[in-house]
Amino acid sequence: MYLKKGDTIAIVSPARAIASEEIQPAVHFFEKHGLHVVLGKHIHTIHHQMAGTDAEKVEDIQAFINDPTVRAIVSTRGGYGCVRVIDQLDLSPLAAQKKWFVGYSDVTVFHSHIHQNYGTPTIHGTMPINISNEPSLEELESNTTLIAALMGQDIRYDIASHPLNIEGDASGILVGGNLSILCSICGSASDISTQGKILFIEDLGEYLYHIDRMMMNLKRTGKLEHLAALVVGGMSDMNDNDIPYGKTAEEIILEHTAAYDYPIYFGFQAGHQKPNVALRLGMKAEIKDNQLFLHA
Repeated sequence: MYLKKGDTIAIVSPARAIASEEIQPAVHFFEKHGLHVVLGKHIHTIHHQMAGTDAEKVEDIQAFINDPTVRAIVSTRGGYGCVRVIDQLDLSPLAAQKKWFVGYSDVTVFHSHIHQNYGTPTIHGTMPINISNEPSLEELESNTTLIAALMGQDIRYDIASHPLNIEGDASGILVGGNLSILCSICGSASDISTQGKILFIEDLGEYLYHIDRMMMNLKRTGKLEHLAALVVGGMSDMNDNDIPYGKTAEEIILEHTAAYDYPIYFGFQAGHQKPNVALRLGMKAEIKDNQLFLHA
């Protein structure tokens, strides 16, 4: 499943479109690491807010799913739109060929659907929209960890200290992604089982009461009850009302997990932030001595 130099990756736009000049740094980046890059013919197509019509997006993605020479499919960016196409795709060739699907944010739909229905790992990591010709140190870390995840390297991340952390060791399959997306697919064919797993969540630009509502959703549907651990990434650019909610996003999360006895770590450097380190979802991970280990 892991890539090697000379392998082909495909870049698609399952959500929003990307301008041609925005894609070139990513193409150069992947080529610099010895990978051959092919582009979906509709990645620059614009249909209102999205990258072409649903049919055009399905055409691009399905072609690369079916192509055995393509070893990974990378989303250009998030936004919205993945849920509109997920049920129109035949993902069984992707699972049979064990090819990667890569992205974050709205791509959480693909992570959850693929893992729940096929058991095939995916990569939560940076996307071409975030890759530049002159990356900052944080962007460079995002980029290099993505290559490490694709190429099958063992990865170890230090988990920074946080005043709300509940420390402890754990192991289990790593699942999750964007909190709002995870809640939006509850009860659907893409809904994910969390029992015995390490759940990762992150979000961007939500109102604090929305975070409370979404955590209530996870709690009421049993998704918080039997975790091996909870890892919270960036809860970035949170919003509040004129009458303050009274708690931070992290405090809200802690409130709704207070009844459970498992490690909880806040401030992990993944999500809508820099760096956004790569995570292999659907594979076993280990938390030990305040470090997260992703074994190939």
